[in-house]
This record gives sequence, structure tokens and C-alpha cells, in this order.
Amino acid sequence: MPELNFQVDEAIVVPFAAVPSLAFKLHITNRPPEERIHTIVLRAQIQLEVTRRRYSPEEQKDMVDLFGEPDRWSRTLRSLLWTHTSVVVPAFEESTRVELPVPCTFDFNVAATKYFEGLREGDIPLCLMFSGTVFYAQADGVLQVAPISWQHESKFKLPVKIWREMMHFYYPNTAWLCLRRDVFDRLNQYKMQQGIPTWEAVIEAVIPTEEAVSK
Repeated sequence: MPELNFQVDEAIVVPFAAVPSLAFKLHITNRPPEERIHTIVLRAQIQLEVTRRRYSPEEQKDMVDLFGEPDRWSRTLRSLLWTHTSVVVPAFEESTRVELPVPCTFDFNVAATKYFEGLREGDIPLCLMFSGTVFYAQADGVLQVAPISWQHESKFKLPVKIWREMMHFYYPNTAWLCLRRDVFDRLNQYKMQQGIPTWEAVIEAVIPTEEAVSK
């Protein structure tokens, strides 16, 4: 029966995808090496291990919406589920490398997006937990099927700069704002009534200026 091991070597930005995407370079090895793997239907659950890094004072301020004030973090700081993804691994013997696709979102209603955007520099500690099904042949050539249990995992530190490079590529100098439908309708009516050409100008018209806030 295969003894699989999974290791993430690096992460890269996938250009020109349908949605902002990263690709994790996944190295898969198997023992015994002479055992032929026909295919693997591989699933991955990716967790953000938020307790495994330090946070600057500026980062702590941006994490209040997620974890509350820093003096409460001993109770509120917990790992977050980022996403689920999957890939079909082609046939190999002993070892292979594949790209694990990781679609991303810039929706600030999603906790992972808030977390990523709150980080200034350094790495994002991840834990990838794998499951799925492996199809393989033993020495007699008979095709076998076996499940992959969640005990298979890989730790990886995703550089914050990779996340920022990806979002800058897909949304240069842009951020998303998701509104309740009735709030959007009121804002849209205001935009049309005032003859304001862009949504940026609408927001600038309804929020106080820096001078007004400082008074």
C-alpha cells in the first residue's frame, strides 16, 4: 500500500486566470518506490495557523475586526479555515511534482481576506491537510484503490508579498466593497441624483474629509 508524503516547495502567482489564483508547487513521494501510482484524486484543506507568527503594532490594529483587542488574543486567536482545493495527480513512480491550484477572493466579508490584508510583511503560516483516493498497482500489476487519510499534512510559510503581488496583478490600486442591497440602492440613487460620475467620487462625497475628522 502506498506511503505518500506531501511537501509544498513554493507558491507562485498564476497570471490571467479566471479569478485571482496561486499555484502551490507540490512535491509528492511514495514508498515503496517501485510501486506504480496510476493516479491520485487529491483534496486539500488549507488552514491559516495564525498563532504561529508575531504581529507588529500596525498589524494588531488591523486584526481587531477578526480577533478583538490584542489583550484578548489569548482567547480569540485561533486557526482559520482558508479554503478547500483539489487536483488530479497523473501517473508516477517514486516521486512527482504537480501544481495545486488555490483560487483566492478579494471579498472583505471573508475572514481570510481580512487577515491577509492586515499583514504588512513576513510569512503566513499554513497547514495543508490532504485527503482523497489513490489508484496504484502492486508488483503483480493488479490495480488497487486506497483512501488518503487527513493525517497527511504539510506545513508551508506563504510570503505576504506573494499574496500582495497576486492581488495587485488582478486588482491594481483597487479594493472590493460589498454592501447590503438596500444600502447599495440608496447610494446608487444618491449617485444618480447628484450626477456623480464614479463610485469613488460618491464615497468621497459622503465621507468626511481628513480636515473635518481632525476638527
